[in-house]
Amino acid sequence: MRYLMTFSYDGSRYKGYQKQPRMKTIQSEVEKVLTKINSEKKVSIHASGRTDAGVHAYHQKAHFDLEKEWDLYRLQGSINSLLPKDIYVTKIEKVDSNFHARFDVKAKEYIYEINMGEYSPIEKDYVYQYNKSLQVMEMERALKYLEGTHNFKSFTKADEEKEDYVRTILNTKIIRDKKNINRLTISITGTGFMRYMVRNIVGVLIEIGEGKRKSQDILNILKAEDRTQSGKTAPACGLYLKDVFY
Repeated sequence: MRYLMTFSYDGSRYKGYQKQPRMKTIQSEVEKVLTKINSEKKVSIHASGRTDAGVHAYHQKAHFDLEKEWDLYRLQGSINSLLPKDIYVTKIEKVDSNFHARFDVKAKEYIYEINMGEYSPIEKDYVYQYNKSLQVMEMERALKYLEGTHNFKSFTKADEEKEDYVRTILNTKIIRDKKNINRLTISITGTGFMRYMVRNIVGVLIEIGEGKRKSQDILNILKAEDRTQSGKTAPACGLYLKDVFY
């Protein structure tokens, strides 16, 4: 029986999502629990994608197979009772046996949180403590240039070699917190993302917000198809996988 699980996690104590030898990861923790409730028969989970060390998720998705059919409410409760408190399953549903949590994805939304105000030690693992003002309208203009289908090689991990760097960005926006005008939330929804892509985009947006580049410069960075032409990679702590769409 195949199940689709929606779960959230605080990534600050983990070496990323993907299982690694002798490392504490989100995948290894979840698989350990599922194997236990599956009468110690090994269970592998297949997620919509991986997140890096320090990155968080509100609605990550993963599918897995179990030997027997479970009541969904009981299964969710059993998993949550065994998981660490910084990982939590919010929903489980039955899916067709040919469903795949990664290959069937239509779009994903990532958000990035920035604090332009006073440094907050409490939020340091969850919001990027930039702690200076930014030209937000110029950043918004730059973001709009990224919408559509482009080659995003300039925004990938420097040593990552892929056959195809073309991705489609469906929607972008910057949200200002009405209760805290110093809090920015950058939202990017697309059909697919490469490693460090969102964080590298944010790195360029920050340089634009600082006045070091103009909003239209992002078009030249895209055309260059060269990672050295873009900015620094923004810290992992501010990045969240917000949602996955099928």
